[in-house]
Amino acid sequence: MSYQIPQQPASLEELARLQQNVVTASQLRARGVPARQVSEHCRSGGPWQRLLPRVYLLQDGAPTPEQRMWAALLYAAQNGRAEGGREGAVITGAAALALYGFVSMPRLPAVRGVEVLVPRQRRLRDAGQVRIRRTERQLEARSVHGLAVAPVARAVADAIREWTEQGAFESGQVGPGLLRAVLREAVTERAGRCPVPDLLVELAAAELLAEPRVRAALDELLAGQRDSALARVVELVVELGLPLPLTGPELRMRGGTYIAVPDLYWPEAAVAVEVDSELRCVSEGEAAWVRGGQHRMEYLGVRVLHLGSSRLAAEREAVGDELAQAYETGGEDVVELVVTGRRAEGS
Repeated sequence: MSYQIPQQPASLEELARLQQNVVTASQLRARGVPARQVSEHCRSGGPWQRLLPRVYLLQDGAPTPEQRMWAALLYAAQNGRAEGGREGAVITGAAALALYGFVSMPRLPAVRGVEVLVPRQRRLRDAGQVRIRRTERQLEARSVHGLAVAPVARAVADAIREWTEQGAFESGQVGPGLLRAVLREAVTERAGRCPVPDLLVELAAAELLAEPRVRAALDELLAGQRDSALARVVELVVELGLPLPLTGPELRMRGGTYIAVPDLYWPEAAVAVEVDSELRCVSEGEAAWVRGGQHRMEYLGVRVLHLGSSRLAAEREAVGDELAQAYETGGEDVVELVVTGRRAEGS
């Protein structure tokens, strides 16, 4: 039989250092600090102060922005009197984006309200500048400056949802420029950012895709992402020495029946290229429409090559081989199609 020697809890000094001098009542009690002493220390002019219910700052003077974040997180994580009786809680929304260092958001000292995600079954009220948001989904956390913070995609969705609920768009407090900047920065290739599909999933879960302002900003973001990816594909085509394809042609049958509008198309080879086709769709109806066009092309013998921008960046040589092979092989038993469109730039 084996057993683990119980680990002693960190001393009050160690805990205060880890949590930037912010501790809970249960943590103090577990270290032998009686409630009477806590009350005495928190009196006017005393060395400590109460920041939130059962959350204390072990110093005088105004708390720093980071200490306010610690206080919000510890307040939301409390569940019961024992020190170990804590449940998950993560900072989300605008405060999380400030912690991630979004340049489009106000710096951390300017962030007043702190939104915290907790499990739905928790009985917890808003307190001070802490706003509690409940979720039925399992909490995910990223460590940012030692704090538990929601992933970027979730934090962005919660920030936008809060703006929507508070009427910030209608009042002009949040303009379309800021909204576009936040979405664009969320998917920028740097530490902590998120893939576009993850962002779409979170916006859909927050029921924000039907919000006209959000939809317009998202359409602009997706168009920019896809245009950039298409430009890289065309550059690769030129390097391979292949003929330039048509960009965005409309394909119809001889009788005029609509087939599809692929991203790129070689009529002489009956080869279509779709780049990040799933990203052009922010609703299931749009996705079904795009898939329908792709299926119709394949049914009529067109060879459809699906490429993703992330794979294009990571496996450029392999993607080039696939493009060359697809052009060389071409479609099979192709039904004659009427093609309208233009050659890619550089033709």
